[in-house]
Amino acid sequence: MVLGGGAADGTGCALTGTDATMDDALGALYGAAGGDADRRGRRDRSAGLGGSAPSVARWLGDIRTYFPSSVVQVMQRDAIDRLGLSALLMEPEMLEAVEADVHLVGTLLSLNKAMPETTKETARAVVRKVVEDLEKRLATRTRATLTGALDRSARVSRPRHRDIDWDRTIRANLKNYLPEYGTVVPERLIGYGRASQAVKKEVVLCIDQSGSMAASVVYASVFGAVLASMRSIATRLVVFDTAVVDLTDQLDDPVDVLFGTQLGGGTDINRALAYCQSQITRPADTVVVLISDLYEGGIRDGMLKRVAAMKAAGVQFVALLALSDEGAPAYDREHAAALAALGAPAFACTPDLFPEVMAAALEKRPIPVPDLV
Repeated sequence: MVLGGGAADGTGCALTGTDATMDDALGALYGAAGGDADRRGRRDRSAGLGGSAPSVARWLGDIRTYFPSSVVQVMQRDAIDRLGLSALLMEPEMLEAVEADVHLVGTLLSLNKAMPETTKETARAVVRKVVEDLEKRLATRTRATLTGALDRSARVSRPRHRDIDWDRTIRANLKNYLPEYGTVVPERLIGYGRASQAVKKEVVLCIDQSGSMAASVVYASVFGAVLASMRSIATRLVVFDTAVVDLTDQLDDPVDVLFGTQLGGGTDINRALAYCQSQITRPADTVVVLISDLYEGGIRDGMLKRVAAMKAAGVQFVALLALSDEGAPAYDREHAAALAALGAPAFACTPDLFPEVMAAALEKRPIPVPDLV
């Protein structure tokens, strides 16, 4: 926090040097009126980057110099929202100056169709950097967690000692409890199998690409690419608004997936689920993950009937209100309650929790729903 300046700041202390530059950068974004500082301590608050590319470039350079990366990302996000700088992101020199994060990627994707060709390669480079950073953070743990889940989902009846699933074995043999010895005599052992390289499970990621779901689209694309890299999981990725687009053939590169989306527009969840349902060939071995705020613009009853039909056929159905670090967005609470009544609780999921959610779904055990405030 920078304190000081003219009488309007209430401290009576003038700022100089680095402190004055930091205060200028904050004032340009969060101040109320235009003006320049003088070194006598009199300052009229300025907000205004003025929509000028040179002044924005200088401002971006200043905040990167004087503030940590996490603060820079917040200030950039506020500048886009408060000062309407989205158009400037279509200039290559501006993109090269920004601190890239998930929210910036969402903004770039929303501008994709209007972006000039001269900017698109720079935009792809910015998006690729963010995607690669996310993959480094998430891929190893996701693969390890899901590989373990696939191994455990392959149950065997004559396991080696080290592969015995003691919880399931004890539950299956409670009738053989001997109170005088305080023990259970296991007549039947249940053990973990070892997943082979053959496809064991199928996962369908069904992603709402309305504008409010931008961060979720970014994370889901990265996770989709990670899942697609695992031989034991056949992964399908479907995005939708009022139309449905299958991007499965682009899963080897999540950047291609992201630029294949079109953020904004309406929402027809029923149509998207109808398409996903038509692609399911092994219901008992399939997990469908719907990522949406559930504001349905299509047929509500049809959406719920499709979810009920998939679950009745043996599909594991998971509804995520968001896949991001920000928590639950605004969402349709009536639809969320209706899904919960069908045994498909809807909740916001962080990227760090997502591997555990998928592991539980693959093993057909209760989903670890976080506490909702």
